[in-house]
Amino acid sequence: MTPHAPMSAWHRWRHSLGARLVLLFVLLALASSAVFVGGVQHALGTGWRMAVRPLVEDYVDRLAAEVGTPPDIERARALAERLPLALRIEGPVVNWVSNREAPGLSGEPLFHHPPGQPPASGMHPHRHHRLVDPEHAWLARTTADGHLLQFALDTEGWVRRPRAIGAFTLALLLSLLGLTWWWVRRWLLRPLQRIGAGAERFGRGDFSQPIDLARPDELGELAGRVNRMATDLRGMLDAQHSLLLAISHELRSPLTRARLNAELIDDSPERDALLRDLGQMRDLISDLLESERLTRPDASLQRTLTDAADWVALLAQVREALHAAYPQAEPALCVQLPEHLPAAPVDRTRLALLVRNVLSNAWRHAADAPFPPELSVQWHPEAGGWLTLSVRDRGPGVAPEQLTRLAEPFYRPDSARTRSAGGVGLGLHLCRRVAEAHGGTLILENAAPGLRVTARLPWPASGATISA
Repeated sequence: MTPHAPMSAWHRWRHSLGARLVLLFVLLALASSAVFVGGVQHALGTGWRMAVRPLVEDYVDRLAAEVGTPPDIERARALAERLPLALRIEGPVVNWVSNREAPGLSGEPLFHHPPGQPPASGMHPHRHHRLVDPEHAWLARTTADGHLLQFALDTEGWVRRPRAIGAFTLALLLSLLGLTWWWVRRWLLRPLQRIGAGAERFGRGDFSQPIDLARPDELGELAGRVNRMATDLRGMLDAQHSLLLAISHELRSPLTRARLNAELIDDSPERDALLRDLGQMRDLISDLLESERLTRPDASLQRTLTDAADWVALLAQVREALHAAYPQAEPALCVQLPEHLPAAPVDRTRLALLVRNVLSNAWRHAADAPFPPELSVQWHPEAGGWLTLSVRDRGPGVAPEQLTRLAEPFYRPDSARTRSAGGVGLGLHLCRRVAEAHGGTLILENAAPGLRVTARLPWPASGATISA
C-alpha cells in the first residue's frame, strides 16, 4: 500500500484532538467569564446607581458649597489634594482645572444657559438640566454667580494597580491554559497514542508487546479490549499458519511419490503433462511454505556477506532457473550492476527467490514486448546505505486501482487466468515478504508502458549486521 504523505505541523495541530479540547476549554472559560462578569456588572451597577447616586449628589452639593461663591481656587486646590477628585471651574471670573486629563471633565461648557440670566422655572438653582455631557451631568454644579463646577474621580493613581492585577490575572489564565494542555496530553492524548501504536503493531502482525495501559477509566478499558482482540487474532493466525504448514508438509510426500511413479511410465504426452502438473503443485507447495515462514515476525534469515561478484553469480543462477521454467524460449534481459558494491549481510537464497519471481513475472507478462525486461541494481550510500533492485517490463501494465493489491497473496488482476498463463498470485507476495524480512520495502508502479517493481533493501557500507 502506498504510504501516506507526512502531515505538516500546522495540519497536525488543526486536526489534533488535544488542541480542540484545549480550545473548547478556553472558549467555555471566556464565555462563562463574559456572562458572569456582564451579569454581575449589570446587577451591581443598577443597584449602585439607585442606592448611591442620591448620596453622591448630596455630597457633590456639599463640595460645591465648600468651594464657595465665587469659587475660591485655594479651597478648590486643597480639596483636590485632600480627596481623589479632579475639579474644573469655568465662569466669568474664575477658570481653573486641577487635572486636565481626568475623565469626566469636558473641555467644553456643559450648558447653553446665557450668563446673567436665572435658570428656567422648575430647575434647581445649583443644577442645570441642559447638559452637553449627560454621562457626568450629575457631577456638575452651577453657582449663583454663573460659575460651572465639574467634579470627577481622579483615577490616574488607580490605573497602575488594575493594570498589575490584569497582568497577573492574564498570567494566571495562561498558566491554567498550559496546565490544561499538559493534563490533556498526559492523561488523554498520550494513552491514545499508545493505543494507536499498539494497534499499528498488531496490524503488522507483531503481537509480542501488548498495550501497557493500566488505567481504571474508559481508556484503560479500551486498551484491554484491543489487547484481547490482538490475542484472539494471534490465536487465529497461529492456527492458520499451523494448518497451512501441516497441509503443505503432508502434501509434499504424496507428491514426491507420485512424481517418482510418473517417472516410471513410458514416454508419452500424458506422462509429460502429468510431470508438469506435479511440478507445478510442488512449486505451489514450496511457495506456500516459504510464504508462511516469512510471514512470521521472527523469520530466520541465513545472512552471508554478498558483494558485486556474488550478484553476478546470483543472476546467472536466476537465468538458469528461468530457462528451466521456460524451455521453449530463453528469456532476454538487460542488466545494470554498480561498479563498486560493498559487501552486505543478506540471505542469498531468499534474495535469489525475490529476483527470480520478479523477473519471471516481468518476462511472462511482457513476452511479446519489443524490448526485454530491464534489471537495474543501484547502491545509495546516504542514510545508512540502501540498495534498490528495480525490474521494469514493457508489457501492458496494470490498472491503477489494482497496484495496491498486486502483492497480496493469491491476487491476480485477471481472475480468469490459469496458473500456466499467470500463476496463482504468490510470486510478488513472496517478493514483498523477502524485502520486509530484510527490513526493506517493495514498491510497485506503472512505468507507462509496463510495470516497474522496486525492492529497497538496507545495504550498509561497513558490512555490519542489518536488523530486520
